[in-house]
Amino acid sequence: MALERFGLIQFGGADQTVVGPDIKPGDSAPDFVAIGQDWAEVRPLKASAGMVIVLAAVLSLDTSVCDRETRRFNTEASSLGPDVQIYVVSTDLPFTQKRSCVAAGIDQVTTLSDHLHADFGSRYGCLIKEMRILRRAVFVIGRDGTVTYADYMPVLGNEPRYDDVLAAVKKAL
Repeated sequence: MALERFGLIQFGGADQTVVGPDIKPGDSAPDFVAIGQDWAEVRPLKASAGMVIVLAAVLSLDTSVCDRETRRFNTEASSLGPDVQIYVVSTDLPFTQKRSCVAAGIDQVTTLSDHLHADFGSRYGCLIKEMRILRRAVFVIGRDGTVTYADYMPVLGNEPRYDDVLAAVKKAL
């Protein structure tokens, strides 16, 4: 049974239950399964082994904050080089992610759906049980599979501290 923590975050003014532990720098990045835009199962840590990985958990690509965050990471990705892989994970259905990416011109980050398994959310302490959405968080994983940066946004509408994320990526390179 996964760890459940009630009252850690609110949605619509009501306390919610977060499933899973908070991940900290120095932890081994938990492996997980997600679904790609083509509905195929993906193990992103294995697929990107040896690279610096950014995992950005968002509520839904259909929200303005998540759309802005995904666009920002897409813009930043081109300057980070081929040794960095950025994944944006939500519980949106894969075809919704694909539609959002096409509409926004997202072509440098990979979106993954946690809708089917909720594996990412429960392993990274991001799954909001009652709503079955993810709380916003960002993780940087070094080439050796160790988490070098982890930040959970205290309010669902807050964007990540992009400068801190980018500094952590550059340090991990």
